[in-house]
Amino acid sequence: MFSKTLLEKSERLIEECRQEGVGLVTAESCTGGLLAGCLTAVPGASDIFTQGFVTYANEAKVEILGVPEALLARYGAVSEEVVRAMVEGAKRTMAHASLVLAVTGIAGPSGSTAEKPVGLVHIAANGKEILHERLEFSGNRDEIRLTAVAAVLDLGLKTLRNSGP
Repeated sequence: MFSKTLLEKSERLIEECRQEGVGLVTAESCTGGLLAGCLTAVPGASDIFTQGFVTYANEAKVEILGVPEALLARYGAVSEEVVRAMVEGAKRTMAHASLVLAVTGIAGPSGSTAEKPVGLVHIAANGKEILHERLEFSGNRDEIRLTAVAAVLDLGLKTLRNSGP
């Protein structure tokens, strides 16, 4: 189902979380659960992966993760401010999780604006502070979503290696 590269990244992240005693939670929008799916494709993921939130609609971001409506109104769902709030909300909801990974973006083919093109993705993870990356990917909807999953897995590994959750 997932490429060998994605599965290897998932395996590395799960193993490093296991070694560090870190629980993992995801909060996803544009990837629609692909991140959680990629992680749970790895046998033994349940040792560290406890919850995946798929908050595709703004209402879900507000109701499930507690993303302030004012942030969504001011910055839009695809923004640094909202992805950071997704991390904070998932952490609040699942307080025992040490590492939260979040992603929001525009996978296309529609939904873009001049300021927010198709392929724009914001990812975040909670290290000693919330780490954020703004990325732009090309390709079709599936390619953008899978590339976003790879980027979030990389950010999770970077977070564990550089600052720890």
